[in-house]
Amino acid sequence: MARSRLLTDEQWGLLLAPPSEERAIVRHCTLSLEDFDLILQKRTAARRLGFAVVLCYLRFPGRALDPHEAPPAELVSFIAKQLHIDPAEFAAYRDRDPTRRAHLAQLTGHFGYRTFDRPTFSHYLAWLTPIAQNIRKPERLIEMLLDELRRQRILLPIPRTLELLVHQALNRAELVVYRALTDGLSQQQRDVLDSLLDRREGTSTTLMAWLRGAPQSPAARNIIAVIDRLQIVRDIGIAADRQKAVPAVAFERLAAECLRMTAQHVRDLRTPRRYAVLVAAAISLETALTDAALFMFDKLIGSLARRAERQTAEKNLQSLRDAQGYLRTLTTACRAVIQAREHAADPLEAVDVTVGWDRFVQCVAEAEGLARPEKMDSRVQLVAKYHTVRTFAPALLEIFDFRGGPSVASLMSAIDVIREMYRTGKRSLPAKAPTGFIRRAWRPFVFEAGEINRRAYEVCALSELRDRLRAGDVWVEQSRQYQDFDNYLIPKETFEILRAEGPLPVDVDLDAERYLDARRSALNSEMDVVAALAETNQLPDAHLLDGDLKITPLKAMTPDEVEPLRNAAYDLMPRVKITDLLLEVDQWTGFSDCFVHQRSGRPVTEKATLLTAILADGINLGLTGMAEATRGATLRQLAWMHDWHIREETYADALVKLIEAHRAMPLARVWGTGTTSSSDGQYFQAGGRGEALGDINARHGNEPGVAFYTHIS
Repeated sequence: MARSRLLTDEQWGLLLAPPSEERAIVRHCTLSLEDFDLILQKRTAARRLGFAVVLCYLRFPGRALDPHEAPPAELVSFIAKQLHIDPAEFAAYRDRDPTRRAHLAQLTGHFGYRTFDRPTFSHYLAWLTPIAQNIRKPERLIEMLLDELRRQRILLPIPRTLELLVHQALNRAELVVYRALTDGLSQQQRDVLDSLLDRREGTSTTLMAWLRGAPQSPAARNIIAVIDRLQIVRDIGIAADRQKAVPAVAFERLAAECLRMTAQHVRDLRTPRRYAVLVAAAISLETALTDAALFMFDKLIGSLARRAERQTAEKNLQSLRDAQGYLRTLTTACRAVIQAREHAADPLEAVDVTVGWDRFVQCVAEAEGLARPEKMDSRVQLVAKYHTVRTFAPALLEIFDFRGGPSVASLMSAIDVIREMYRTGKRSLPAKAPTGFIRRAWRPFVFEAGEINRRAYEVCALSELRDRLRAGDVWVEQSRQYQDFDNYLIPKETFEILRAEGPLPVDVDLDAERYLDARRSALNSEMDVVAALAETNQLPDAHLLDGDLKITPLKAMTPDEVEPLRNAAYDLMPRVKITDLLLEVDQWTGFSDCFVHQRSGRPVTEKATLLTAILADGINLGLTGMAEATRGATLRQLAWMHDWHIREETYADALVKLIEAHRAMPLARVWGTGTTSSSDGQYFQAGGRGEALGDINARHGNEPGVAFYTHIS
């Protein structure tokens, strides 16, 4: 069966071409003393120059000089200049093919160059297979293979041989991944995995589609819905350790493929691949659903707390209004009593006439109520929302095993107590319930008359659990967002090996106390400098005024007289369709080649459809709206293109190409070298449905919102 070409003839021509730019020529064609000793043994100038060119070809691009090939004139001139020979002498050398072949044999023997034979093919197939598990782009694999062959002084074979090697490496890498993910699966597990592709009873959707369609909005019922899905995935019995048996990139790729493909397409896959993608999808779904449930818990507790704060503020405001009314009534009564005494009248009758005795008694009673010390705190309202917490808390604590360090031992014990109460149906807390986690602000609400208020205790524990999850003090296995912080570090065993083999590749003191002392000393030194500058009012672009730090605002860099010129320049720009502009920019930069297929790694053939889908993202129109607004692409075509070719990493690769194209333009140098960026944060308040998803921002207050950090090269 004929295999598809991995690279075009033009791409191969670039990879196997000799250096033509000055920097590359200097790097690969600078002759050493050993080279001179060998070259100067040749009798004529033409042979010396030709011998040197053949040598440089062996080093880069790593192949023999073709008898009919004309090397770049810049390369020949650079080599000839080192030998003090006229570059025109090379023309005489090209006509002597036997001499060229004799020189080639001498050079390969002297410098140890080898031909690419069958054993070499097998060796580099084994070498490239593990690399192909992480890197699926054929062009990148070919580049790495060429670099390694050059380093090992192995003459490059024809492109067809190299493409065959890469094809086989990619196939073997996939088979190794399939085997690692599926080895040891029982028949029962395989049957359960196949059932994910069956329709749920009474519905038209498959179980896999139902698992993927978990709700996103934080709500008590949605947490239960996510936990129900998570329990089904866990019942499959796929150990999460299987994920560690394959490279992370390969695992993520297989999981993403399965979650994008239809059930029919997954069924049509061959047996090893089908079960491999299903295993990857099951493990990935468990992680995603775990994070989704914990995320909802985080946002829901935060939403309840914000609602409690608003209700408390409204209650306080209403109390203030009521108090003002009572004060006005009592002030009127008191004024009547004063006037009655001054005129020797009956004070009680004056009060009855002025405000009414019943009204006076009522205001006194209400004022006494307001004067009593009452806990006007948002925690009162938060505890009042216990019924909402009670809806999801039993299922949440039952399915997740929360873990933490010594600093949260009391909280972990309290969570265990609450979990056991939910299991057994007990109504009262044990006599010695853990209380070390309860903060001072919560104690008046949890402890009432020497007893523990169960509702306040549970709400306090869950609120503290949410805060500790956000801080990283508490973690959950099989979670990506709320995992153990140690997972981000080098494993201890690896660290000990690195330290034993030599100095670590970081300039950091391994003794924590010494390191902290050094940083503390450096910080104090810098603070002394800042304090001295502030005292003499010499801080750059800042000054202290009555104890407040004032930062000098940035001024506009564009002079007013330039504005008309800028507008005139914009008026000269032609009016073009944005689709035509995208196609033209793609012709300049080739950024569309970065949007490769998720599974095959091949670039897009229907570029117009790809650019239409990208434009739908860019203007936030959506695929449905874009399909209705254009004639060339249907919704099905755009959806397929978006699912298989447009991903975060392909966007990142395309942006890199565009940025490199910008940097290559002479006009870009006016703004600098391209090593810095213009960065800023934008804050968007969240409301309505987005309120529960928003984060509380310390800078912008307690109103929910989301901050985006953007940077432009």
